[in-house]
Amino acid sequence: MIALALARHRPDLRLLLIERGERLGGEHVWSFFASDVAPEHAWLVEPLIAARWDGYEVRFPGHSRVLDTPYRSILSENLNAELRRVLPAESLLTGTEAVDAGQTQVTLAGGRSLQAGGVIDARGGAGMPHMTGGWQRFFGQILRLEQPHGLTRPVVMDARVEQLEGYRFVYCLPFSETEIFIEDTYYTDDPALDAPCLAARVRDYAAQQGWTVAEVLREDRGVLPVIGAGDFAKFWPPPSLGAASGPARAGVRAGLMHPLTSYSLPDAVRLAMEICRLPNLSGAALASASYAWAGAHWRRGSFYRMLTRMLFGAGQPQYRFRMLERFYRLPPPLIERFYAGRSTRADMVRIVAGRPPVPVMGAIASLAGGGRPLASLGSMS
Repeated sequence: MIALALARHRPDLRLLLIERGERLGGEHVWSFFASDVAPEHAWLVEPLIAARWDGYEVRFPGHSRVLDTPYRSILSENLNAELRRVLPAESLLTGTEAVDAGQTQVTLAGGRSLQAGGVIDARGGAGMPHMTGGWQRFFGQILRLEQPHGLTRPVVMDARVEQLEGYRFVYCLPFSETEIFIEDTYYTDDPALDAPCLAARVRDYAAQQGWTVAEVLREDRGVLPVIGAGDFAKFWPPPSLGAASGPARAGVRAGLMHPLTSYSLPDAVRLAMEICRLPNLSGAALASASYAWAGAHWRRGSFYRMLTRMLFGAGQPQYRFRMLERFYRLPPPLIERFYAGRSTRADMVRIVAGRPPVPVMGAIASLAGGGRPLASLGSMS
């Protein structure tokens, strides 16, 4: 996102995008509500969108609802194509791993060192030992069905499935009449992802809907941190002046995601546009600006971290769905602001007002905790 934004607003810059994989963006499906992205920033994501819908639905054991908030999905091949269209070939270095980075230098696997005026590190989160909470793990497949599935809009949460290993829901995106993305998602204390098991559950869900699978077109999987508490200063010590200090950060590596939903795309757009506005793009200036931006994001996230603690710390795991079921009875504008990370004080009061959907004593106890430490899990993006 930063590279695309700079290519448009700062064409005078020489950019180099270093990507560990052969294809930019890997193999992923990213989705967002249209209300997550400010209208003046929509141009950045428009070329990446693979499918769009005028609304979505949610399904819970005691409550189902259709909402008219527009919904969008991005496929990684669209991101790859747009980056290759916008950036010259010499600005892309794929199939190459960056193993270390400073404010003005990057070390590649094999020992080669590159110098730059400024460096931004967006390699995902290599574990978060100073954060506590839980995990959102997911496994999805785009399936081609033998017959039309009959869905006209996404099912963002179907929590009528068996509640296993925590809060579980199935997520469906109808890309065409016979192509559908089905993702099995869990809010769990354990980050371990059993892909064969979840693939079987995806197939079971399709069968339960009466859908016959003709072909698996692609897969997507991941494990994302859900933040309940933490020490931001230890997670990211303040950068100091000098080339030896740490570089600017972006994405999950900067803690720029929604603490409860793990959504990172809206924050990726906002940071990209903020960087474009900086008068000084030196390594030190980038590090200082991104640190300040991430720190402000952390402070704004305190309410969402409290909700995470309630979700993971109050009540038995199989009943966690009740919090989301209650939430989805609230007014649509409030729900939109929640997902965008822009909840007002009135929204916060409305979300927690009334009888809690978890045991009262458990809810009180959860506020004093934070969940389990988010120890190292390779690289989380």
